[in-house]
Amino acid sequence: MSWDEERIAATINRQFILSHLHSDEQARLDQPLGFGDGLTDDTYLDWILEKARRLFLILVDLELTDQIFGVIDDSWDDDDLPIPLDQIDHLKLTYGRDERVEKKFFQRQFHYLVKSIRKGDHVHYEGMEVVPLELAEKRSLTQSHIDKVYLPGKLDTLLLRRRVSLGPLSGRMPEEEFLAGLDSMRVIDHKHIQSLWASYIYRGDGYLLMSPVNDSNLKSFLAITPQSFKILPKQSRRILVMNWIHCLADGLSHLHSKGLSHRNITPSNIMLDVDYQVFLGDCGIFSHAAAGGGEKAGFDKASYDYAAPEGAPRPSASALAHTTHSRPPTRNPSTRRATFPVSPTTPSSSSTDNSSNYPSSNTSYSSAHPPTSPHRHSKSNSYSKSDPQKADIFSLGAIFLEILSFLLKRSSKSFSSHRSAKNKTPGRGGGLPDASFHKNLGQVETWMSMLAKDASKKEDKLFKGVSHILGLVQRMLSLDPLDRPTAKEVEDRLYVILTDYCGMDKDGNSEVSLHCSHNMTSVKQVSLSFDQLRLASQKAAAEACARVAGTPANRGKNSPESMSPTSPITSPISMKSEEAWRNDPIIGMPMEKSWQAPIYAGLYPSSAFIKLIGD
Repeated sequence: MSWDEERIAATINRQFILSHLHSDEQARLDQPLGFGDGLTDDTYLDWILEKARRLFLILVDLELTDQIFGVIDDSWDDDDLPIPLDQIDHLKLTYGRDERVEKKFFQRQFHYLVKSIRKGDHVHYEGMEVVPLELAEKRSLTQSHIDKVYLPGKLDTLLLRRRVSLGPLSGRMPEEEFLAGLDSMRVIDHKHIQSLWASYIYRGDGYLLMSPVNDSNLKSFLAITPQSFKILPKQSRRILVMNWIHCLADGLSHLHSKGLSHRNITPSNIMLDVDYQVFLGDCGIFSHAAAGGGEKAGFDKASYDYAAPEGAPRPSASALAHTTHSRPPTRNPSTRRATFPVSPTTPSSSSTDNSSNYPSSNTSYSSAHPPTSPHRHSKSNSYSKSDPQKADIFSLGAIFLEILSFLLKRSSKSFSSHRSAKNKTPGRGGGLPDASFHKNLGQVETWMSMLAKDASKKEDKLFKGVSHILGLVQRMLSLDPLDRPTAKEVEDRLYVILTDYCGMDKDGNSEVSLHCSHNMTSVKQVSLSFDQLRLASQKAAAEACARVAGTPANRGKNSPESMSPTSPITSPISMKSEEAWRNDPIIGMPMEKSWQAPIYAGLYPSSAFIKLIGD
């Protein structure tokens, strides 16, 4: 238990002091100081209350409170703390020198010399100093590099603590790079991003105090839905889940606006608190090995499965034996993930002219490749295919599909099996087939068609926007990064869909309300433009089906020709003119290219899906 100034002041008073003294000693408290020679009217009680509160508490712990008078007579006070071990014998706490008592005094004094830690602080604690944090769980950091703590006496200030091993050795991070990483993290302060609350260094390790604190993550939630969630009213559950989509987009939009990228958007890094509010997990500025996790396998399957095609990590030969024989195409070594933290760049108006970001937490820190100065994209490559912000959009689109699947009562396990259904070639050693999103976009498309069909059967108005969200997700999963929307555009589109089509209240005045507020120049104008886009999409869908089938637009929708999976159909949402795309207040971006499933996916977008999106 730590003692800060506030707690000491609240504890030490006349009654407390009297309770720890014998009756004959109590009478002496109100006597003038023995060394004052009549020059002061201060008493021993005055000295304790004003100058020796900590000294008295230490003597209470040692059960030597009767020695307080001799200590005061020798003019000792709290300003003399901490007292070096070889000087404690000058206090004359015992009749004969007792090294055991002296050592105990030396150690105990640091419990009353606590340096407090507040939001935004970075504190350096010396070896014997006490860090003013209490464990919220029985498990200690010796068992894991992550635990939960709170400030003394403030149970409502729950924090996630993460240890980062510092030093020049392999698997550790130099202190100067740790401090540079903290500077990058301080620019993030958002309720839907796990952000840095404070930090400190203690006994050769760095510690991050993060907030908010997660109770679970999306991966575990999708695997086994908690009973506490199941007992919520059905409508409350649906509202929560629909809000997750907008809240995640809101958080990522904030991150990108700071010129940063996340680079580790996976179900295990989408966090849920005890109230099932969602937020993006640690951006991974510090490597797993440096963060006390020891050595980690070089291939992270979750990161691979949810990664964008241009930035998917390439599995090593050993990892292939446990995953798949196929490797994602990589055109440029620059698409690999960085292994060092860098500082944020100055964000542009589109939040794309940057490459400063957080390295993935699954990378290993290597002292052989020290961090370099911040790198910034030049204008010529600001929209390069290795743009990590565009990769974030792809990963977030995959997460949206997982959330929508749960909403429509389809399991994540079934979704994974569906993605790998056309890719049954096992890896070396009999590994699992590749179930990644970027390798199986054709199967992802058919799954989206099933979700759209499921949603169309629901009477609840909340489901009326699902097909529009799927249309947005289709763009987020574009093979070409240039065709993906920005995080801000995703946030804006979702806001319109959830308020105009799902009937969610943007002002928070009803039970069916958006969790996040939203700033938009003209909501009315945006809503009208979206309605116009919807009508144009319906018309374009009919024309596209007619062209593919070679028949008039009013041909039967269930005819074999119009449902052919081998026909290269253009998505109706991409058939607006380029000028219309640029001027649309919702999209505000160039015209989308027609999305066609890659050859390795083995399937083109289905006409059934296109029709449902148009509806």
